[in-house]
Amino acid sequence: SDVVITGGGIGPTKDDITREVIAEVTGRELVLHPGLLKDIEQRFRSRGYIMTSNNKRQAYVPDGAIPVHNPNGTAPSFIVENKKGVIIALPGVPFEMKWLFDNEVVPYLVKKFDLSDVITFRVLKVVDMGESAVDELIGHLIANSSNPTVGVLAHPGQVDVRIAAKASDKTEAAKLMDPVEEEVRRLLGSRVFAVDEESIEDAVGVLLRGSDKTIAVYEDLTGGLVAGRLLDASPEHFLMGIIGNELMAIQRLLANSRPPVILDEPLPDAEVLAGEVARAIRSQTGADLGLVLHGIPDIDDTAENLAKGRTIISLTNGSDVRSKLYKSAGRGIPDRTRMSINALELVRMALTEWLE
Repeated sequence: SDVVITGGGIGPTKDDITREVIAEVTGRELVLHPGLLKDIEQRFRSRGYIMTSNNKRQAYVPDGAIPVHNPNGTAPSFIVENKKGVIIALPGVPFEMKWLFDNEVVPYLVKKFDLSDVITFRVLKVVDMGESAVDELIGHLIANSSNPTVGVLAHPGQVDVRIAAKASDKTEAAKLMDPVEEEVRRLLGSRVFAVDEESIEDAVGVLLRGSDKTIAVYEDLTGGLVAGRLLDASPEHFLMGIIGNELMAIQRLLANSRPPVILDEPLPDAEVLAGEVARAIRSQTGADLGLVLHGIPDIDDTAENLAKGRTIISLTNGSDVRSKLYKSAGRGIPDRTRMSINALELVRMALTEWLE
């Protein structure tokens, strides 16, 4: 290989041995780099900590290595150039590694190897639609694409459509990707909710701020994931989140609503119940929007993904109620993540329609 990139093993502990291995492989001694040591000491001081002696290990690099300063952590990176190729040592912490790769490694490699072409990509994020359904609509683009190429990657509650192009620079690559993106959006319509680093909560936040609408949420099965995402979306428009775990929490919420709702036996249909809870949390908090995610899991199904059961999501603005029913409910991270995204998608779609 002309280039080897390692991730991890350059921290302060005794099991961090990447720098020693690289020094051995390239036939070099480890030497203390004063500039890196100063950076590490300064980082500890700025955070109000005293640097322990073992952190000094991080300032040792193979003799002649090019130091790469890491503004996001204490582990400096380094590059060793050898007649056989280049070794680039990056930290293992994901956000540190990604930042250094984008901001230090790529520019270095472009210059080092005089790379004229770039490969860049754009990710369109699709919600409330399975991977096979997406493929059914855009499969011909995937099968017949060359430059740009089109690919699909599924996540819980979300499908990514990745458009990648190779060109002389990012501007030319963007020109190649633009018509493909336009065709994907034409085929998938409003199911495309974001691009690249944007999230579903980002999209909801734009709508909440644009309409100056506040929101409150009750959720049980998702355990606060929806509230957390709404808080990220727009803190100033998120009024309250209530997490319940049993029917008693819903009964208390309804009893305190204005006017109070008394649950008769037998209980009303789950969708009707969720709508009443949405109205109750809206009235009690004074929010413009009341959102409810109520899960009814099958207690015998312990699957982490697509566990049996029902999940009802309801949203009201006081005059209108929008609801969605899903035939799964589980406490596994994939199920909870999927349903939290579905809840925000209901907010996105309803707000868009109400604003129009």
